[in-house]
Amino acid sequence: MVLLPRHEEILQLAREHGRVAVDDLAQRFDVSPQTIRKDLNDLCEQRLLSRIHGGAVLPSGIENMEYEARRDMSAGEKRAIGQAAAQLVPNSASLFINIGTTTEAVSDALLDHEGLLVITNNINVANRMRVYPQIEVIIASGVVRGSDGGIVGEAAVDFFRQFKVDYAVIGVSAVDEDGSLFDFDFREVKVAQAIIANARHVILVTDSSKFDRTAPVRIGHVSQVDTFITDSCPSHAFRRICADANVSLIETSRA
Repeated sequence: MVLLPRHEEILQLAREHGRVAVDDLAQRFDVSPQTIRKDLNDLCEQRLLSRIHGGAVLPSGIENMEYEARRDMSAGEKRAIGQAAAQLVPNSASLFINIGTTTEAVSDALLDHEGLLVITNNINVANRMRVYPQIEVIIASGVVRGSDGGIVGEAAVDFFRQFKVDYAVIGVSAVDEDGSLFDFDFREVKVAQAIIANARHVILVTDSSKFDRTAPVRIGHVSQVDTFITDSCPSHAFRRICADANVSLIETSRA
């Protein structure tokens, strides 16, 4: 389901305040409470919110969102991030791309490049890029996660350790103000760590909503990446961390 602009705004309000109330939303959008209840039910069906009496709250941070729903969220921001990341990758480069809806946006923006070698654990990326003869695609071995087509597990970790590439494009599920990067699946985290360790230039791509989320498994720290691309960085402390670690921070909303 494609999110309506009102749905996007409801989600943003929930991120800012932790919860939303039917009566407040009805007044804000000048619609009936019944319309808002339907909106909240639609968002809860996609597991973007959880219903409570009189409104809804953000779901527990330990639960990841459905992959298709995440793809629709902040779609315009992800496209801009993808285009900015693609501009950093020259023709004839080798690169890793891991699982994630924002990394998929990067793969879309790379389709006009020539001579790329793309190594990925993302079935969606591999399937999208394989039909372009100017791009060679190598896909990892391992356990295929049914929820999103990500390939994880020790076999995937060992696979990535065989390579040393020019660039890595990685996404994460949550970003902490202290610079820590998090995800939900320990197996996916191990793969991401192997990707970071075996790339000459690491590009982290994530939209600003990840600053409002939590996830339980630590990937690493933003100081381990070379470039961080987001639509907007809301934290001054995080900006200072990037500056101190010589991480190039690119905000597409400021471009």
